[in-house]
Amino acid sequence: MPTLSDYRQLLATGNVAPEVLTALAADPHKGAQQLLRQYQRRQDRQEAARANFEERLQFERSLWPQYPRIAGIDEVGRGPLAGPVVTAAVIIDDRFNVPVNDSKQLTAHRRSELYAQILTQAVAVSLGVEDAPTIDRENIYHATELGMAAAVNGLRVRPDYLLVDAMTVPVNIPQTKLIKGDARSISIGAASIVAKVARDCLMMTYDRVYPGYDLADNMGYGTAKHLAGLRKLGVTPIHRRSFSPVRAALRGMC
Repeated sequence: MPTLSDYRQLLATGNVAPEVLTALAADPHKGAQQLLRQYQRRQDRQEAARANFEERLQFERSLWPQYPRIAGIDEVGRGPLAGPVVTAAVIIDDRFNVPVNDSKQLTAHRRSELYAQILTQAVAVSLGVEDAPTIDRENIYHATELGMAAAVNGLRVRPDYLLVDAMTVPVNIPQTKLIKGDARSISIGAASIVAKVARDCLMMTYDRVYPGYDLADNMGYGTAKHLAGLRKLGVTPIHRRSFSPVRAALRGMC
């Protein structure tokens, strides 16, 4: 008769024969029943994740017969006081199976893991980066549009269709604007992770170039430490002068 250790090893393989589960269910020992419940909970979570993935792939699946190269588009960094707005364009196909999610709901470590998987499995990936002077000159909304267009135009494969998170990209390609698209579309979710990881890496580099603003932690957002840095050290070249806290710092009022 298998021991609990035997059962644990069998269940850990993920490919469990039905007779093993039947034998485990018939085992009256408390430890055996606990192992079975744990296994069933894992299976339920995996099935829910698969169902969620398929639901969030519905836009792509409905469009692929007519548009085989669909790019998801998203941005990161519209709200910070410093640093660029970064956009990403990601083309996936029906072989893509990275369990992406809205980048804001993930830990930095998990984002990095998924980022590497996305780069490996995606058909094409591109970034668009618009710096603080461009944001000040064009306004943040238009700078984001320009960044999205740059990301699309930088793809090594020209997309047939775009799925865009809550915006319209100024390119001559059919597209759909999806509110909360990063939570509704796998390709947009992938783009949100790529953009977030790329921008966070850039802001951590800026933190070394411009110490004293806590940029590696706040990523340019207007936290108390960031505002304290503005008062003490002044405005850097990566600060957005059109944003009111930075204007106040330029006037010595921050």
